[in-house]
Amino acid sequence: MPTVYLKTYGCQMNERDSEQVAQMFVDRGFTITPAADEADVILVNTCSVRDQAEQKALGNMGQLGKHRRHNPKIIYGFMGCMAQSRGQDLLDQVPHLDLVAGTQKYHRVVDHVEEIMRKKEEAKMDDLRVPIVDIEEETDSQNTIRDHVDKDHGVSEFVSIMQGCNMKCTFCIVPYTRGAERSRPIAEIVEECKRLADKGVREVTLLGQTVNLYGRHEFEKVDEKGPFVQLLEAVHEIDGIKRIRFTSPHPIGYKQDLIDAFTYLPKLVDHVHFPLQSGSDRILKKMHRPYKAEKFIDICDRMKAARPGIAISTDIIVGFPGETEEDYLETKRVVERVQFDQAFVFRYSPRKDTPAAEMDEQLPERVKEERNQDLLALVNSIVERKNEEHVGKTVEVLCEGPSRYNAERLSG
Repeated sequence: MPTVYLKTYGCQMNERDSEQVAQMFVDRGFTITPAADEADVILVNTCSVRDQAEQKALGNMGQLGKHRRHNPKIIYGFMGCMAQSRGQDLLDQVPHLDLVAGTQKYHRVVDHVEEIMRKKEEAKMDDLRVPIVDIEEETDSQNTIRDHVDKDHGVSEFVSIMQGCNMKCTFCIVPYTRGAERSRPIAEIVEECKRLADKGVREVTLLGQTVNLYGRHEFEKVDEKGPFVQLLEAVHEIDGIKRIRFTSPHPIGYKQDLIDAFTYLPKLVDHVHFPLQSGSDRILKKMHRPYKAEKFIDICDRMKAARPGIAISTDIIVGFPGETEEDYLETKRVVERVQFDQAFVFRYSPRKDTPAAEMDEQLPERVKEERNQDLLALVNSIVERKNEEHVGKTVEVLCEGPSRYNAERLSG
């Protein structure tokens, strides 16, 4: 049987998309291998959020090209966001590349690979490159991410509920690589979660670029509850599912119905990931983030009131174009006020074809790094103190299997 090696960069959405692709290969009789040197097909699912992620994917694909020396008919492919944004150009950058499949074409990857295999078998030995580039938009592609690979210890799984984003943050390339918001029907998502529960899954994480804006263009409110809360209630009714997570939400999607859900849906875990990006109203406006810092703080306060002890994590960008020292200090003040349980701090990275990349007042890397390290120090001090508060407490843990670092310990 032909073998497939899959490498994934980026977010949970990419991980979920890769799993869908893997299962489709298995259904066609392929075998998934963890070893690239054993593969007949090598696929890299890519991320474009930061330049570093793109460079890693390109570098890795360059290294993987060596395997063609012992297998001339091996197939190489890029999938995902970088594939979507760069398209045909990747064929020039990577001479051994055979396939470029965009973010709305994951369900076409197996067909394309089989077509390339057939063409390689028919081709002359000195002319084995028969590339395919498929990055066009496709209606209802959001409904194709629904299958899961069977796992020995599959107690927690990602479930994709929507694709795309309409928010157009000026620093972000996702709306251009993932397209407009498109949501799956509630009934289909619930059925997928039921199948997972029947296989022993006890925790699901609902995924979307702006997950709490799910269904806002497709479905109506019911009893003053938006589509996302309706979905949470429906998944909550599944007997086998014990925990529900979701990521990543947008502040404008935190309406009162969602906050209230944490008071009567106990399966919602005591954690939300809630991207701040900046604590400066001026910078938030430049980022095209339609809220102010005080609104963000108010939502956090109401979440903590609805679910005492809830943990809040966040994303923050430092060094955005035009960010002054005062802007940065405003971000620090929000961090100190909210007391995040975790924060992922990133230096601003210009992304080609985004409005922020063309803005004046691009900051030196030195300033970005100084603010990055300073904010990390503040975050780590808060996290350390909050972690110490848990010492001596007994908590419930969903065990996922042996620890990667010590086989004698369990991890969860």
